[in-house]
Amino acid sequence: MLEHMRNHLLMFICPSCGGDLLIDNKIKCIKCNTVYLVEEGVPLLFQRHNQDSVREDVTEKVKTFYEVTPFPNYEEFETVADLIQKAEQGLFARLLNEQIPFNTKILEVGCGTGQLTNYLGVAHRVLFGADMCINSLKLAHKFKEDNHLERVEFYQMNLFRPIFKEESFDLVICNGVLHHTSKPHIGFQSIAKLVKKGGYILIGLYNKYGRAVTDMRRTIFNLFGDRFMFLDPRLRSHDVGALRKKTWFADQYKNPHESKHTIGEVLKWFDNDGFDFMYGIPNPKSFESFTVTDSLFEAHRPGNWLDHMFVQAQQVIRGNREGGFFIMIGKKRM
Repeated sequence: MLEHMRNHLLMFICPSCGGDLLIDNKIKCIKCNTVYLVEEGVPLLFQRHNQDSVREDVTEKVKTFYEVTPFPNYEEFETVADLIQKAEQGLFARLLNEQIPFNTKILEVGCGTGQLTNYLGVAHRVLFGADMCINSLKLAHKFKEDNHLERVEFYQMNLFRPIFKEESFDLVICNGVLHHTSKPHIGFQSIAKLVKKGGYILIGLYNKYGRAVTDMRRTIFNLFGDRFMFLDPRLRSHDVGALRKKTWFADQYKNPHESKHTIGEVLKWFDNDGFDFMYGIPNPKSFESFTVTDSLFEAHRPGNWLDHMFVQAQQVIRGNREGGFFIMIGKKRM
């Protein structure tokens, strides 16, 4: 028990005071003596924000939402082979797995049920999955245990109160998470500190323009009820199980909080916080398409405001199926 954490204990800090942790039948902070419990193999290291910011924070609402509806679900997955087959139906996950080197230390912040973390952990890498929702983490940990993924582990954490020392990871992934926080840029700054110099950060956010179709559907659902669920292409698909349809619908249309962002906004985050742009999906340089030969971790042109406007206009159409989502990858300056 806690073998993964023991092996990498020097990377961890107490989320309450920043002190070093000790494992001796329990997890304890050497500095402030706070004791952290473990539930079904998952260390419970979640700490709330400072008390003076609780009123304006939405963490507890979103946490409660995902405890009831873990996303995504393992309905169709039973073995590693099933997970790999499903993940590699999408080009992005396959390219990630092909292009991330062995022995890389990776943190996925907001890992949910841990499907990407477990998938990337099949290869010879060290994976840390962190999320605030214990029910999601239990599903992730169970799959990891059932399939003997010894270099993977999951931890309960508040991204605003990290449990890791700064500059601990070669790659930090935060896909579909920051837009469910009250202060996305501050959240980005918090996890960006965990990236080593020369390392990478990957974030996925809802696009301000690409989310328009989803917003329109949400309005229809709120006005006329959920009987119009057929308006979402994923919910009409015969290749998606009932449970996955249910969790997709809840995540897309019933989430208690979301914000929307632009390519230009994220490029400013990168520049202000010490990252150089590497790659984006869709590519901010409007006439360059996402292909199997693309290098996700090599520098590409970020485009200008006109390119961004064109790409985001296209997302209004593409968002019909993808939920208006975009991904940006940056490299931390030395």
